[in-house]
Amino acid sequence: MAMAYGLGIDTGGTYTDSVVIDMETGRISRRSKALTTRDNLADGITESLRGLGPLEGISLVSLSTTLATNSIVEGKSCRVGLISLGRRFGHTVRAAQYAYLDAQIDLKGKVAKRLSQSEARAAVESMRGRIDVLAVAGYMSVRNPVHEDAVRSMAERMLGIPVVCAHDLTSKLGFERRTNTAVLNAGLIPTVIELISSVRYSLDRLGVDAPMMIVKGDGSVMNVATAMRRPIETVMSGPASSLTGAMAYSGAKDALIVDIGGTTTDLGIVRGGFVRTLDSGATVGGHRTRVRAADVSTYGIGGDSRIYLENGRIALSPVRVIPMCIASSRWKHVRERLSSAAANGDGDIELYIPASNARRRSLSGHDLEFIGNISEGPLSVSEVSAQTGIPAERFGLKELESTGCITGIGLTPTDLLAAEGTYREYDPEASRIAASILASQAGMDPGAFISAAKEMVVGRICGCIADHLARTEEAEGGLSDPKTIVRLGMPMIGIGAPAGAWLPKAAEHFSAELILPDDYDVRNAIGAISSSVAETAEVLVRAAFQDFSENPECIVYNGTDAFDFQCKDDAMEFARAEAARIASARAMEAGAQDVVLEYRVEETCVNMKGDGSKVFRGATVLARASGRPVMHWFD
Repeated sequence: MAMAYGLGIDTGGTYTDSVVIDMETGRISRRSKALTTRDNLADGITESLRGLGPLEGISLVSLSTTLATNSIVEGKSCRVGLISLGRRFGHTVRAAQYAYLDAQIDLKGKVAKRLSQSEARAAVESMRGRIDVLAVAGYMSVRNPVHEDAVRSMAERMLGIPVVCAHDLTSKLGFERRTNTAVLNAGLIPTVIELISSVRYSLDRLGVDAPMMIVKGDGSVMNVATAMRRPIETVMSGPASSLTGAMAYSGAKDALIVDIGGTTTDLGIVRGGFVRTLDSGATVGGHRTRVRAADVSTYGIGGDSRIYLENGRIALSPVRVIPMCIASSRWKHVRERLSSAAANGDGDIELYIPASNARRRSLSGHDLEFIGNISEGPLSVSEVSAQTGIPAERFGLKELESTGCITGIGLTPTDLLAAEGTYREYDPEASRIAASILASQAGMDPGAFISAAKEMVVGRICGCIADHLARTEEAEGGLSDPKTIVRLGMPMIGIGAPAGAWLPKAAEHFSAELILPDDYDVRNAIGAISSSVAETAEVLVRAAFQDFSENPECIVYNGTDAFDFQCKDDAMEFARAEAARIASARAMEAGAQDVVLEYRVEETCVNMKGDGSKVFRGATVLARASGRPVMHWFD
């Protein structure tokens, strides 16, 4: 009998999870976790894969990754050139080189001013040797991309580098957002190609030869060839994979998904079995895009959030630190230092190590000395100050941490669980000592300190849930204060390693049924391998300007051409067929088989006579083509 096994991989902020599942039954046969290696994601992926054992018979591989989102947020990019057509770009996203060409397309998709071939050649030539990828964005190119296509063809011949056109990424109007999307997409191409190559190399070494997919921001997947052209669509890949994994095999159709990771808590709504998406476009790192992505709220509270004392009271920071139990298992002197601090009454328990960004930033002399001293292993600020003779306040600690130059080691929610004995990985004794030190400083018994800190963590999670419910208007009852008792009219599904510890009391607060699926701690990876390919196409119908009849003349725009029709009925029939054709072609190109089509039509009608009668002025026809990924089968 033919069998198919899927390999799902999720790279989270703290852990890289991998699972092998039976694609027919959804049963997990093997699972593995490894710490995410932020400097090189492929290293953590390889370690996680090795934990699965032999990987014969894998039919499909699917990866969800935070790489695109993190790269945009952290400002990482290659050298991107931008040529805008018909309108100057507002530079809301920075391009290394920029040129403007006065070639005009009007609202109806007609050429209002032709592209000058000589000016275009000069613009392209000015970027030779100065850029790695070129983005081309034209005003009204979604009505007619003829100018974008001409510049792309010219640039590919002249420069021999990847060229991205804005109309290939979205069919929606909005020049600035489309141009942002094109520039960000172009900047991600080399990075995502490098990740895919690294993962493919790791899979080859482990004997895995199977189609590879990547999760998109809306929870669907695409093959790697598509991802290398449109890496921007992997923005929000990790949270979207979480939502899909939470729903997979759970039987629930409507739910609030709460994914508690090491760094963040992600919240999203699923209705009717479908992930709620932001069709208007995701905002990433402050940049507004036209990328369709899951409607997820992300909050800075997770298993690795910093717990500290502020004026003698317990406080929680969204800053991610390495838990004491993990640090102590890696650097043996950490527990020795904690024991010494406990014996001597030294309250400075937080330690620091260098991070990857330390090599890429210009730092002051004092900060360079600080990083140099912690390069051999974790030290506290007071220890570095004693070694260097530099007063502790001279070190730019907050800036070094916020810019990613150093990483802290401190007490975290994970350590609370380790200290009370409910989490037994790594070195729980280090967590217990650290908690007892802070308890002593707060004038509390260690047990009372842990209880109070846990209550604070649960309260913070409840506040995040209340905020998300208020934004999405999904709760039954008032939400002016997170402490208000509100009934959640749907189940709460928890995933992520810390979910079992923190969500029972949160669900009780919201009078919600809590579902913790089997293997909830690796549901992100299950989501990666459980997703379908899905592509959408949007076709616009616009009534003729002066025709207010019941069945007016119309123009249909499919993103590349404009078509004239004598009546609305013919235009709508053509638009539906055209949307289906485009969506189906995109889905099959992205790796789908057995494509199924769904439609949504939104008509615009106006009351022209003031008597309540409606006159058709246009419509948007949206087709969604979905199907299971193509995979290898083994007998």
